[in-house]
Amino acid sequence: MVTRLSNYFLRTLREDPSDAEVTSHRLLVRAGYIRRQAPGVFAWLPLGLRVKNKIEAIVREEMANAGAFEVHFPALLPREPYEVTGRWEEYGDALFRLHDRKGADYLLAPTHEEVFTLLVKDLYSSYKDLPLSIYQIQDKYRDEARPRAGLLRGREFTMKDAYSFDVSDAGLDASYQAQRDAYERIFTRLGLEYEIVQADAGAMGGSRSEEFLHPTAVGEDTFVRSAGGYAANVEAYTTEVPEARPIEGLAPATVFDSPNTPTISTLVDLANERHPRDDGRAWTAADTLKNVVLALQHLDGSRELVVIGLPGDRDVDLKRVEVAFSPAEVEAATEADFAANAGLVKGYIGPWSPQGPVLGEESATEIRYFLDPRVVDGTEWITGANVDQQHVFGLVAGRDFTADGFVEAAEVRAGDPAPDGSGPVELARGMEIGHVFQLGRKYAEALGLKVLDENGKLVTVTMGSYGIGITRILAIIAEGNNDERGLIWPKAVAPFDVHVVAAGRDAAIFEVAEELVASLEASGKDVLYDDRTGKVSPGVKFGDAELIGVPVVVVVGREATEGFVELWDRAAGTKDRVAIADLAL
Repeated sequence: MVTRLSNYFLRTLREDPSDAEVTSHRLLVRAGYIRRQAPGVFAWLPLGLRVKNKIEAIVREEMANAGAFEVHFPALLPREPYEVTGRWEEYGDALFRLHDRKGADYLLAPTHEEVFTLLVKDLYSSYKDLPLSIYQIQDKYRDEARPRAGLLRGREFTMKDAYSFDVSDAGLDASYQAQRDAYERIFTRLGLEYEIVQADAGAMGGSRSEEFLHPTAVGEDTFVRSAGGYAANVEAYTTEVPEARPIEGLAPATVFDSPNTPTISTLVDLANERHPRDDGRAWTAADTLKNVVLALQHLDGSRELVVIGLPGDRDVDLKRVEVAFSPAEVEAATEADFAANAGLVKGYIGPWSPQGPVLGEESATEIRYFLDPRVVDGTEWITGANVDQQHVFGLVAGRDFTADGFVEAAEVRAGDPAPDGSGPVELARGMEIGHVFQLGRKYAEALGLKVLDENGKLVTVTMGSYGIGITRILAIIAEGNNDERGLIWPKAVAPFDVHVVAAGRDAAIFEVAEELVASLEASGKDVLYDDRTGKVSPGVKFGDAELIGVPVVVVVGREATEGFVELWDRAAGTKDRVAIADLAL
């Protein structure tokens, strides 16, 4: 049946929504695809559902090709399985928690590993039942602190999440590869550029983890890549650790007065002015050891301060720190934190003090102390002496101070070496559109998913998890396919194949348009027909056609009775006069 705009549930807007931050948000609202209900929560209108359903259809086809079966879980789930795996607490404030009238705890699922695992445990008991891959397309809920950019970062969103179950690690490798291959097919069919990058597993757990990132200027993820093929999310990038240096023969550390030098730049300036190097080279920020105080908020509610030492020419990347100290939340130490810890001399913090302690004992600040991997034994540093207005020269790692551990906390910069030796990296922005994990046995072990192997012995099943953000993909496609007039959907996901516009008030124009629409429908085309009459001018119709974004528009106007229409190719930006008899769509 032809969809007629005269009675279609659609209202386009001429003005941009006031809260729209990115192009996709602006155009999807203006063109009548979605409507805001609350921060990060949107209603789906008929046009939006048509595009969303087409994306889901492609995903379903490729999941079937990968041998996965579709199921569907509720979004409202009980607390108990998530408590067993520890994620009731690990998710922190991002989890929507609620309770029923009897006081039982529930959650709105941010992800479904636990219940997938329990379903298989309930139904399968033998290695003969495996391998198994099952998936669902379901809404997820995360209480984002700052929902933004429309569908790109919301509190309610639609995901495809698949899970594989295998007896052996070799089986998991095969299931993982099948899903990974399916993802490549899906994104190719959707016309999305993507980069596969190493990633951190985060709260999901597991070993191997890869993200599919779509390079885009509005992306909230930074990733690195080298010409030699290395690619990783910055959270997963690992620093190339230098060789340790000899300590023997190095001069002892020297304390010096450094008034009014609470920053790295003021410290370097003073060092060059009053203590020039013997070799004639100028001191730089890379010669200093910056000590950053951070606060960890642990799941049990406790707050702990830590100090991270890193080269002074680097800044801390909080995303990388969060991975290092997960599942604790991380923030910069406050003035109250400094006031409550007498060992922290703000602006002059260091891992050593003239008053002690000796090497191997607790750090000079009496707070856990961590180092960047570049700070290897034998390296010499200028850093704080833990005395107001004083720093120390020639402080040697491994001789004068040690650490409680090493953390990947420093920012990654263009030109840093790829850890696989494939050359320097460049930085790019991207948006996650898919993520594949080898979960291993974490969830199966916690929830008791075991099967009998071929020897009759109970073994723990190994799992994989594979997610695709359906609604985010829709927004990303909209973000990358538009012009100054509106959306331009790729044919694979466009809400309609053809948009026919009857442009005029002459009854003969509408007669020709009706015949053309009937012919297109008979040929199998899904047609949107702008049959509006009355006060709706051709200009309004043209504006709506460009805004809505069907890639092929046929304008039936004054020359229709002479056998001619205007054919718009929105992607190519062309408008051609075409004989109706020659119209091939």
